[in-house]
Amino acid sequence: MRDPLAEPSDLIRSVSRALRVLESVGRAPKGLTVKQIARRCELTVATTYHLVRTLAYEGYVIRREDGTYIVGLEVADRYRELVTAFRGPPPVGEALRRAAADTGWSHYLGRFVGGQVALTAVAEGPRSPYLEDLVPGFDEGAHATALGKGLLATLTPEQRFRYLREYGMRPFTGATLTTVEAFEADLAAGDRRGMQLELGQFRQGVACAAVLVTPDKDIERRVVLACALPASEMMTSARVVRAKLLTVARAVADGIAADA
Repeated sequence: MRDPLAEPSDLIRSVSRALRVLESVGRAPKGLTVKQIARRCELTVATTYHLVRTLAYEGYVIRREDGTYIVGLEVADRYRELVTAFRGPPPVGEALRRAAADTGWSHYLGRFVGGQVALTAVAEGPRSPYLEDLVPGFDEGAHATALGKGLLATLTPEQRFRYLREYGMRPFTGATLTTVEAFEADLAAGDRRGMQLELGQFRQGVACAAVLVTPDKDIERRVVLACALPASEMMTSARVVRAKLLTVARAVADGIAADA
């Protein structure tokens, strides 16, 4: 959601409109006609036609034989570049992949990007439930994931309150914490445990644990490591999970430091 009060005085309208067109096309996997795009973006058909042709020329949308437009391959190229930038230096990715192979659990890295909790790297493990939402760039549900809790725990209570007020506390499952009071108590329990935890709060039957990798005064440099596994397994293996996460966290921290 764009904040109208934060709109720059030198905003280039044509660029903004082109991005709105691209977003609309991206939300419609079956494709959209120029008229449909114009209606969704609240633009004239003539303006939309010029924007779509430009985006097609640059490879960001593709025109199909039926006259509809879908997302182009250039978007995939930009996403791969985003994933590479988010993941960081090669040793970090290697540490995640090794951890996923050794434990069988999916491992994730996250940090603040533009002030928002975002998942930045993933290594899938064969013993973890597949979570299709958790891909690099995922920036929702910080209150419902251990990774999000790990990052929000580094903020002051006032900063957390503002964050939760801005992004909300959507109930992903019946176990999701939806009040600030319950969330603060949960974070305090995680601090005592030395590991933030969620059991079925993001997805039923799935648990996630997280530890801090790199504390830093700069909010954008704070990194959290998390892993996901069946909730039933977490109930009996929490201490083992914490020990393994801390080992991987040290390897990730070393990889980040070597690139500094």
